[in-house]
Amino acid sequence: MQYFEDVVIGQPRDTGSHTFTEAAIIHFAEQFDPQPFHIDPEAAKDSNFGGLIASGWHTASTVMRLIVDSAIEVEASLGSPGFDNLLWKQPVRPGDTIRARLTCVEKTPSKSRPDIGSGRFLIEVFNQRDDMIMSMTSIGLMRLRHPPQG
Repeated sequence: MQYFEDVVIGQPRDTGSHTFTEAAIIHFAEQFDPQPFHIDPEAAKDSNFGGLIASGWHTASTVMRLIVDSAIEVEASLGSPGFDNLLWKQPVRPGDTIRARLTCVEKTPSKSRPDIGSGRFLIEVFNQRDDMIMSMTSIGLMRLRHPPQG
């Protein structure tokens, strides 16, 4: 279990990986981002992308799942108030496999709640060629293992 005290600034932590299929890309986009380059392989050929690509929100949702499965300790995690600087740097295409790396860049104990702290995490997402395809900075709230008494 990784609590606030266990997080080391500057120490990267890698997630598992996920491979996108054409069917999953289309299924997600039909529900949440029905633009032609996400749902129609033929129309996507004539787009700026030259072929079908995953919605950035599909990519971000998948990264969240990878983080939960690989890096978030459920009992110590208290959620997140948000993120900054979300960038989709390259499209994700059918057959691409992605993975994420989380690096704590700052952590702060709460002034109003001595039993919790927050961390800012740089999240970098790479494809199978090690190209960075997405990045963002996330804020994570977490419990302290040994909150100060008194």
